[in-house]
Amino acid sequence: MDEGYRAAARKFSRRSVLASTGLLGLVAAGAAVSAGVNAAPDADGDQHTMYGGPIERTVLGIEPIVRTDRVYSTARGREVDVVTILPPGVPADGLPMSLLLHGLHGNARNAAVGRLGDVLTAAVSTRLVQPFGFMAIDGGDNYWHQHFSGDDPMTMLLDEAPRWLAARGLAGANGEPFACTGTSMGGFGALLYSRRRAERGRPAKAIATMSPGLITSWNEMSKRNAFANADDWAALDPLQNIAKLGPAPTGVWVGDRDRFIDGCRQFMSRARLEVALVTPGAHTDEYWSTVTPDVVRFLGRHVG
Repeated sequence: MDEGYRAAARKFSRRSVLASTGLLGLVAAGAAVSAGVNAAPDADGDQHTMYGGPIERTVLGIEPIVRTDRVYSTARGREVDVVTILPPGVPADGLPMSLLLHGLHGNARNAAVGRLGDVLTAAVSTRLVQPFGFMAIDGGDNYWHQHFSGDDPMTMLLDEAPRWLAARGLAGANGEPFACTGTSMGGFGALLYSRRRAERGRPAKAIATMSPGLITSWNEMSKRNAFANADDWAALDPLQNIAKLGPAPTGVWVGDRDRFIDGCRQFMSRARLEVALVTPGAHTDEYWSTVTPDVVRFLGRHVG
């Protein structure tokens, strides 16, 4: 295991924070205030504030262990950032990990919307959930599938990410993530990842999506230049392939004013979901900060 992770983890103790369930609520409230001040208007990609702002530090006094590396992805044909987000104060060796997929025009560095890392830290430190971490990777803007340009972020997730995790001593001996979490375009990608894992006979243990980019018309999807044609999209779109998504317990969280609400409602009405939650909000970090505590609890139930 990398000594940097060990050193960072030794700095903290579970006894260094109050074991109060109210801390998650405080983190969410602080994030909502921060996002409300700083978030841009609704956009297709993730709207986010700077990671690890002062509000959460004041509330908890601790931070997640965040490390960014640069690696070469053969599947994507380029170097990508790999960002690991680990809770402090717990053994990192073999720590279960969830992939974390960013939205359109996003990247690994801003994938943790809604102060997800801070919420994870609070939940683990107060023993509300079993310890786990996140790994985010640059995936481009092609909806996390093999694009006609040759860019193949899904193969990166399936074949390369486990090797990268194992090399860091994370996610057990084979480095396979137990879960996948995604926002917006990343939610589309997380559902597709669920399908691909099931097709390989190794279904994920949990899939969590926030405001997944489930678009209901080819006219709208074609504007993103992510699919070769309507048939290409129809073959991969989770909304049109619900029966193929596999057995992984799945959660969907979406705001009632989200631009993808129609597709999400259709998905919720037809798919077998463990969580299907529509609450007030739009496609912004302000909204995501209200649901990340529930997302972390959902993922925590499926660690193991």
